[in-house]
Amino acid sequence: MFIFQRQSKPVEDVELATTQVEYPNGFASVADFIVQDKDKTSSIFRRFDRLATRNLLYLQSRLQSLEAFQDELDNQDLQSIDLCAKKAATSWEDFESLAKTRERERIRMEFAQELERVIKKYHNALLLQSQILKLQAPSKGTLRAFRHWFEPGPRKTKLRGHSSRIFDDDSDMVALRVPADQDRLTWVIQEYFPWPFMNEAPSGRIARTSEQRIARFVAIISTLLAAALLIGAIAALNYTQSQYQRMIVVGVFTMAFAASVALLSRASRAEIFAATAAYAAVLVVF
Repeated sequence: MFIFQRQSKPVEDVELATTQVEYPNGFASVADFIVQDKDKTSSIFRRFDRLATRNLLYLQSRLQSLEAFQDELDNQDLQSIDLCAKKAATSWEDFESLAKTRERERIRMEFAQELERVIKKYHNALLLQSQILKLQAPSKGTLRAFRHWFEPGPRKTKLRGHSSRIFDDDSDMVALRVPADQDRLTWVIQEYFPWPFMNEAPSGRIARTSEQRIARFVAIISTLLAAALLIGAIAALNYTQSQYQRMIVVGVFTMAFAASVALLSRASRAEIFAATAAYAAVLVVF
């Protein structure tokens, strides 16, 4: 049971015989809602793709300008007949020493330091954005439930101001963790038949489901179906005398096996072909 009110105090739940804590509406209640999810699939945040891309463009443009300025300095050094300038261009020690006494080298030293700061920011931003883009989007069911809880209403506004619309854009959402083994059967159960796997009583239309229970159920179904397809095919072939009928039995069970592998696992196409070929070979040998 989840309770979100404005007073922060322990509340005794008579039905569950546990002590829960109420948090005030706002960042406290939103954070508590997220961390209460045992599977951590409610850890949903915005990527801010547009701003992140804008930041990369700004840094890229700054580096483009710095590169043009560096080319200009190099051209000046190329045409210079100043002995000290040639020393600074070929020795870091001389460059560092002359930067303390000469304006020309001081400008170049400040430029080098600025270049170091900007290119470091740019490369770090590139790497971070690359990692963030690899994160997966939240499941539709989880995002729908999160929005239903988060949406403003009488005496239940979670965040105000611009933050009240922070979860509006589906394409900009990222989940720090998504359920493992998202095969089609697991997805169907999570989307349409979650009630047998609820690990907590629903609060309004919001409820928590157990990822482990669903995974266990899918594993049992997969095992039973695999055994049924193998035993059923052997039994059918045993009672079939006609060669034509035996070919039909092999074809039907092979297609059923391939469909079950595709639906009940995350196997790639190559893995599906290999498993189906092995299954068909067993039936042919039998």
